[in-house]
Amino acid sequence: MAQKKYTIQNNPFVVPTNDGKIIKEHFGIATDGNSQISIAHMVAPSGWSEPFQTPEFDEFTFIIKGKKQFIIEDETIVLEAGQSIKIEKNTRVQYSNPFTETCEYLAICTPAFSINLVNRESE
Repeated sequence: MAQKKYTIQNNPFVVPTNDGKIIKEHFGIATDGNSQISIAHMVAPSGWSEPFQTPEFDEFTFIIKGKKQFIIEDETIVLEAGQSIKIEKNTRVQYSNPFTETCEYLAICTPAFSINLVNRESE
């Protein structure tokens, strides 16, 4: 029997967090060992934020619900549901949800997200 040429992901890797954010990696290093791309479904609660980081990967974000704030270099951008953005690697960025509504989005990183490549600044 021929090997199937597709993979259905019913059991994404749930990344442990301590800030209320839900991260479910569907494809990537933690889920299937793929270091080329990672695709994660994220839910960021109202008031959530991360420290500044300068990742060594391109990151694409597609907003499903709510709004998300990006501080890219020195510019503040807010995206709403239906909008998307590509942030090039080696760009200093900070992600947050300072709004009242939960933000749900997809994050796609190439190469795949890795804690060793994200270069988060200490708070």
